[in-house]
Formats: sequence, structure tokens, C-alpha cells
Amino acid sequence: MQCLSKKHVARLWIIFLLTGLSMFATSTLSSAAPLKIGDSFGGGVVLYVDATGQHGLIAGKADMVDLSSGKEKGYFTWYSAKNAVNAFEEGHCDWFLPNKEQLKQLYANRGIIGGVVASYYWSSSESGLNQAWAQDFSTGEQLDGNKTNTARVRAVRFF
Repeated sequence: MQCLSKKHVARLWIIFLLTGLSMFATSTLSSAAPLKIGDSFGGGVVLYVDATGQHGLIAGKADMVDLSSGKEKGYFTWYSAKNAVNAFEEGHCDWFLPNKEQLKQLYANRGIIGGVVASYYWSSSESGLNQAWAQDFSTGEQLDGNKTNTARVRAVRFF
């Protein structure tokens, strides 16, 4: 009988320890502050957070400068912009060129995100076979331009 009671006591202690650990893990996770626009997270800066506070969009910490069109450092044709973003890693391999609406969000939060310049930025949204949408970060205007024109690029990713 004593062996049986020792087994029961040992099982109760294991259950107690596992329950305590799970409560600690749950309270630690739930006490984490929700992300907000401007927070550093996931290799970049939080650009957008959905209503749940669990998902959103992250912008790269800076404009892309490597792999540019060769015309002027940091300026890309639409085609080279797509290639540069696909090659971008910064700790994650799921960065992409923002679409027209995501780029508008970046413009709206440019002061919080930081590092953007008063220039044109490419979006992934196409307006025709040879045109794609860009955002003018000096005026906020969105316009379509020839894909061989050059503009700046800021990569984004989901979280």
C-alpha cells in the first residue's frame, strides 16, 4: 500500500507542477503589451495593427538601397524593386513590395515609422501592362507611372 500512495503523491506533484507552469505561461503571454504603430518588431517597425491586436503589417527599418537600378543609389525601376524586395531578408524571408493601400498606410504613418524621404515610392499594384502605382511622399498623391521610371522602395511583411 505504501508504494501505491507514493505513486499517487508523485502523480499529484507532477500534476501540480504542470498546472502551475501552464498558469505561469498563460499569464506571461497575456500580460505582454499589445503592439502599436511605431514599435520595433519582427525585423522592422509596426506599420498597422488590426482590431484583434494580434496581426498587422511591419515596414522595413529603412528604405532599400542595395540592388538598385544603378541610376541613383536607393532608386529602383518597378522590376528591380520587386527583385530587391524578394531578395531582402533582415531576419525574415517573407518581405514584399506593399500594394497601393499598404503604401497609403505607410505614407499616413511616415512620421512614426521614420526614415522615409519626400520622393516617390513603388507599390506592387499594377495599373497596366507597363504601368504601376506609386505614392508621392511629398504630397501624398498616388499616381501610376511607367515601370521603367525609378522610385524608392520600402519592404513590408505581415505578422
